[in-house]
Amino acid sequence: MGKVKSIIMIVVFVVCVALIIIGQRNISAQGLAMELAGVAGLLTLLFVYNHQYK
Repeated sequence: MGKVKSIIMIVVFVVCVALIIIGQRNISAQGLAMELAGVAGLLTLLFVYNHQYK
């Protein structure tokens, strides 16, 4: 079960970083929304990762 969770977290991390990079290329409200979604995803991953060490 731990390996599956790790793989899912890696995939979500790559998707969030891709959203940030693609959002930077688009100079518009849509690009900003993509960047904010990517940052929110990264913060969520950080919360999930740190929650197990609380």
